[in-house]
Amino acid sequence: MERASGSPVASAGMSLDHPLPLTGERTVPGVPDEAYWFARHVVAYRFAGLRVDGARVLDAGCGEGYGLRLLADAGAISVVGADLDAAAVRHARATYAHDDPRLGVVACELMALPLDDDEIDVTVSFQVIEHVHDVAGYLRSLRRVTRPGGLVLLATPNRLTFTPDSDTPVNPFHVREFTADELRTEVEAVDIEVVDVLGVHHGQRLQALEVDIQEPFQQRMSTVPTDAWPPWYRRLVHTVTVEDFTVSSADIDDALDLVALCRIP
Repeated sequence: MERASGSPVASAGMSLDHPLPLTGERTVPGVPDEAYWFARHVVAYRFAGLRVDGARVLDAGCGEGYGLRLLADAGAISVVGADLDAAAVRHARATYAHDDPRLGVVACELMALPLDDDEIDVTVSFQVIEHVHDVAGYLRSLRRVTRPGGLVLLATPNRLTFTPDSDTPVNPFHVREFTADELRTEVEAVDIEVVDVLGVHHGQRLQALEVDIQEPFQQRMSTVPTDAWPPWYRRLVHTVTVEDFTVSSADIDDALDLVALCRIP
């Protein structure tokens, strides 16, 4: 899974000692300067975790792989991670799957998942759809491997807050970004039922901090190299946890990220 920002990463202020290097798009655990992005991504996995007990799960576009363990620990009986990046797959296997029989990781195009039809109960694919050139083909691939009645959960940046003034993404890694209505339209076009589209929002603590600093909390992370962050701001970033975010259907157009809960007919 990729981070929802194209902000600069090369800096003296950010540790790049993680075995899977930061790219400017991917987020990884255990890097203090990434605490905000990482927690914001874990929110979607926590949301999915409420729906995976006893399920066979696919994490399509698993990236570094931390989500595999989160889903398994939430009760999934098996979790398969799929990603095109060979380095990410090797890392995920070595870090998470090597000693956990619940987990597996495959290197593949998401359009050509090496899984049988209807093999999966719950498919998650977080911060992926904005990178895809053939959105309909990608969604059909997820649909094929997910059984009738099974769930598909998607997360993606909200275009209205991420690139509010243009249809062209400001993030060079993104092909297309979506509003809630646009995401719903794309999913329903391939005969997947959209149960709900929710939004990820800052919780009370981050909202209060935004009032104090008089700017969106993530603004400097998106525009300023980390070695130029003032010490007070870095300290705040390092304190962010998943508890600093909420997921709800309220104020969807103002959401940071969109989370679509979908069902296979």
